[in-house]
Amino acid sequence: MASKRDFLTLMDCTREEIIALIERSIEMKNGFNGTKFPRPLEGCSIAVIFEKASTRTRTSFEVGIYQLGGNAIFMSGQDLQLSRGEPIKDTARVLSRYVDGIVVRTFGHIIVEELAKWATIPIINGLTDSYHPCQVLADLMTLHELGVDIGSMKAAWIGDGNNMANSWINAANLMGFRLSLACPEGYDPAETYNTNLVSLVREPVEAAKDADVISTDVWASMGQESQADMRRLDFQRYQVNMELLKVAKQDVHVLHCLPAHREEEITDEVIESRHSRIWDQAENRLHVQKALLEFVMSSSG
Repeated sequence: MASKRDFLTLMDCTREEIIALIERSIEMKNGFNGTKFPRPLEGCSIAVIFEKASTRTRTSFEVGIYQLGGNAIFMSGQDLQLSRGEPIKDTARVLSRYVDGIVVRTFGHIIVEELAKWATIPIINGLTDSYHPCQVLADLMTLHELGVDIGSMKAAWIGDGNNMANSWINAANLMGFRLSLACPEGYDPAETYNTNLVSLVREPVEAAKDADVISTDVWASMGQESQADMRRLDFQRYQVNMELLKVAKQDVHVLHCLPAHREEEITDEVIESRHSRIWDQAENRLHVQKALLEFVMSSSG
């Protein structure tokens, strides 16, 4: 393969490419208005490597690969020789001779960077501790479908400065919308940002004021279970509840990447309210990932 296209963070795309991916995702969701559904992965095999448990990411990628005519080969971390100390660069070069692309969900972001460095096939980041770009791509698609101008909206992030927060910052930097993050001291996101667009505050009410969309995530992510009790104390003021929604736009949309710990980071009342777009958001993972698979495969060659 002379060249390849990886998708490790949203910053691997231009603003125009993100818009095109969203539009293509909506086309795929709508079934191309009755025309024959394309099968750009016909004859292709995609390795789906997951070192972290998954419901939405694994299912949406495997179904998406199937719908595009491809074959998904699922491997957990224990299924690979990586678990016995094989260097990432060796695994990357061997898999490049067997399959046509790799989706990987793992811990350290350096793992997907190393795979991308040595593989001659496209690498898609299904989640790392640092970024979750496929999820935020689905979030942007969901908001666009709802008629929100994703280039000029105000978005609020409430909670941990985690991989989701980092990817929301990437999205703001790319798309040009305003983003306000409310994180407890000591839990700031690592990603750098354009301070004309992105602000970091300590009070959830300040972040949520006049927001078009409010997003959140669990207080303790996978691998942080030992910190759960301490985090419950540190994050107790950072709950998305109906009281917080009162300071946002009247028709504010609420997003959560799931799984949710109801009555911790978000209340059951909000999840089941008219503001919740969580189920559309989850469904759209399937469609953005189909568009993304088509994009990276067609851009590589």
